[in-house]
Amino acid sequence: MANSAQARKRARQAVKQRAHNASLRSSLRTAVKRVQKAIVAGDKTAAQSIYQQSVAVIDRIADKKIIHKNKAARHKSRLSSQIKSLAA
Repeated sequence: MANSAQARKRARQAVKQRAHNASLRSSLRTAVKRVQKAIVAGDKTAAQSIYQQSVAVIDRIADKKIIHKNKAARHKSRLSSQIKSLAA
């Protein structure tokens, strides 16, 4: 347990920040799953529009350093290639 007042405050702040980061990671996963669901349904136009919304979410979370920028790029690349492979 933290001994100084400063350490106790940092511990409290860390708990809040961890909860906030977990919420952002959850929204990232939800965005990716929404695109994957549209891909499985086979609707290319819907998948593309959802993909555009998801890219904004992915980039925002990467900018905040919740996930690494390379991981964000990997997600976007894989989703994009799956959408491109769908029949028009």
